[in-house]
Amino acid sequence: MSTSIGSDVFVFISLLLVGVFVLLLLRHFLPLRSTPAYILVPIFLALVVPVSIILLLPVDLASSLRSEDEATRGVWLPETVVLVAWRITYWLTFGLTWFILPLLGEYIDSGYRAPKDRFLYSLRSNGRYQLIILVCGIGGLVYVFLQNGFEGTSVKAMVMAYNSAADARNSLAYCWGLIFAIYLMGHGLVAVPRRLYRNANSSTRLRRIQSQAPNVHEKLMNSITALEDLEALLGQLRQRKNGISRDHQEWIEEIADGSNLPETRLMSTNAQASNAAIPAVITDRYLAELARKLNRARHKRLRFIDTWDNLVQDAIDTQAILDSSASQKLDFGRPSPYSPFLSHLTILTPYIRYILHARLLPTTRITLAAFLSLASTCIIWSELIKFLAPQLSIIRFTVVTHSTVHFANQITASIWMLYMLLAALASFPDIRVWGNRALVRRNTYGESATWYAGQIAKLTVPLAYNFLTFLPPDVHRETVFYKFLGQLINLTPLGKGFDYFFPIFILVPVCATLFNLYGRAKGIFRFDIIEDDDGEGEGTTTTAGWREGRDLIARETTGSSGLRLTNQHPPRNQYRDNVPNRDSQTAA
Repeated sequence: MSTSIGSDVFVFISLLLVGVFVLLLLRHFLPLRSTPAYILVPIFLALVVPVSIILLLPVDLASSLRSEDEATRGVWLPETVVLVAWRITYWLTFGLTWFILPLLGEYIDSGYRAPKDRFLYSLRSNGRYQLIILVCGIGGLVYVFLQNGFEGTSVKAMVMAYNSAADARNSLAYCWGLIFAIYLMGHGLVAVPRRLYRNANSSTRLRRIQSQAPNVHEKLMNSITALEDLEALLGQLRQRKNGISRDHQEWIEEIADGSNLPETRLMSTNAQASNAAIPAVITDRYLAELARKLNRARHKRLRFIDTWDNLVQDAIDTQAILDSSASQKLDFGRPSPYSPFLSHLTILTPYIRYILHARLLPTTRITLAAFLSLASTCIIWSELIKFLAPQLSIIRFTVVTHSTVHFANQITASIWMLYMLLAALASFPDIRVWGNRALVRRNTYGESATWYAGQIAKLTVPLAYNFLTFLPPDVHRETVFYKFLGQLINLTPLGKGFDYFFPIFILVPVCATLFNLYGRAKGIFRFDIIEDDDGEGEGTTTTAGWREGRDLIARETTGSSGLRLTNQHPPRNQYRDNVPNRDSQTAA
């Protein structure tokens, strides 16, 4: 009788590597030493669970279709172990995305001083949303009862399908969760390869960076102005003596200490706050709102400082690559501590560095863009024909071989799922509906970190089941994942019909991104849904726009902008606009 000892060891080592990777990811976006454990642990679990699903689903496939040939047998586990793993993964995701992370995010963003007041604020903020979802869930439960009668399976199906995505607006929330995931993935399947292809050309990349500079600089200045106004209001509150209790005065001092502002700056900003509306009596709610606005404004400023730093450094590096075309020697100068790993390699000579950045990396980007474009085409094709002609699906041939799943098939399945998830996640920075949330290197706001972790956890389960439907019915219906969740999704006619007609929906984000329908909609409705940082619609970029951006970057690198925000070190040669003419490039 065969045992799964080797597979157990492999899965254990894989989970350890996943944990190390998530810790490194958290270290990149959060200060681990100063971030409380009650924030780090839920975020860590919310990131470990999605990555573990990428490993668990291929293991489930191999366990359900286990081959008797030990030479070709993949990583497998007993069915009981797989079932327990799915239960832990699913319900942990449910608890994190529905209760823990939303409550924790509002707790961090509350602005109140006492932990009790923070918790009560978080309950009130989430209670209204949960009540709306509960009412919708009751309506969905009635629908399930009308279709299948009052049975235990119906109740379980309603609960599990309803909890598949926290963004649910109807009784079967899985449908809306899958729409959300597929729309983001459809946008990313086009945007990721295109971004790689556009960044391969240094001259057009520099033009694009310069075109983005005025918009980023304007947002940075607006964030600085907003923060200064709030700091001026805070300084005026510190000088006020009437209508403020001793506890409130201490609270105001704590807010000022948290802002890390010297006394002289708070005093100098009082003139700006002369028109500020300060109530006659200061309440807890008013101070909590002020603290919340200060926290958001401070992190918004840090966000755009980081964005501006990266943009300026990209312009400097790209200009250095263009300037090195004559001498074929590339020197970036002293690299910043946050520069890419390749910039810190001292073993590279200027000539080898030039070959790497001017020849090898552009070729690699173009090759990878072509490969990912082919992968995106395969995914879109499989989505469109998986029920009309499932035998023509390309993904099924790479995952299932003669009704068995080998180790190579498991690796391929993990890569497919990873690319689908990364394509969906790559769309988050482009969508404008997330408010002020953003990931900032070493300075991510706690509420933003919890929100992003929750969204990643929400997307994984719908995408995993969607990937499972690419496989033949006689294969995916034998998996523990389908028996645990999939058959409950198909319990009602709504769930069954949704799987047949929904795949066509992926054409909407794909066509909108491919043909720049977002830009055309912006011109008609004056509302921008997608923030295009890759130069969408380059023909609409005016000469004044990129010239203004060039001047802003030049003033920043020479230190004459007055901001002195960048912590990067410019190269030995000062920045200047020296983009080769396209006609001369063609002639060369």
